[in-house]
Amino acid sequence: MPARFIQPRLTAARSTVLFSATLNPSHYYRDLLGLPASTVWIDVESPFHHDQLEVHIVSRISTRYTHRQASLAPIVELMAEQFQARPGNYLAFFSSFDYLQQVAELMARTHPHITLWQQARGMGEGERHAFLERFTLSSQGIGFAVLGGAFGEGIDLPGARLIGAFIATLGLPQLNPVNEQFKQRMAALFGAGYDYTYLYPGVQKVIQAAGRVIRSQSDRGVVMLIDDRFAEHKVTQLFPAWWRPVGSKT
Repeated sequence: MPARFIQPRLTAARSTVLFSATLNPSHYYRDLLGLPASTVWIDVESPFHHDQLEVHIVSRISTRYTHRQASLAPIVELMAEQFQARPGNYLAFFSSFDYLQQVAELMARTHPHITLWQQARGMGEGERHAFLERFTLSSQGIGFAVLGGAFGEGIDLPGARLIGAFIATLGLPQLNPVNEQFKQRMAALFGAGYDYTYLYPGVQKVIQAAGRVIRSQSDRGVVMLIDDRFAEHKVTQLFPAWWRPVGSKT
């Protein structure tokens, strides 16, 4: 856990200022970084307004691994309907390359008129640049990417270069022995093993990916959060305060 290594450094400093666009919930980052309970938190109001971004929770679709095959056609139709209603450039995020590939192949077969491009495993810098260059002010299409990868944060596609995002995953880290061990440790320390290991890191990736859509005060766009778990209170309370999510888009 980072706190073990960071806390002594913070204690030795006269003062420390930490800032990020994603520091919610505060108790999670306080515990993870070893900050004292007296730490002062300032939540700066976003420069963006909820009128700029339509946030839709599509709760009729489950993207859980056991439901993945059944989710393919509904996701494709949702994306095609949105593209038809408002043509432009979109990013579609998935939990894995396999899931991404299955949706992309089905969309290419059923809606061949929609231009698609995909993130590939092991992309070099030139290939990543070429992927982003597909998002122009005059282009229309959907770029497929893996959540938490190179295109989920740190990219800037303002205006018509990107008008929407489909996020077909809650972003939960992989279930494996290492994460399960970390979960047990977090439960012992803070009583919230699942949240600290899976939920908070996952939703953070979702928020970062959704943040690619609105890059200036003149941008307008839409985000589709595709999974029934996005409607749960423990998830919606982690969303940015300026979002105004609405229920299922049919």
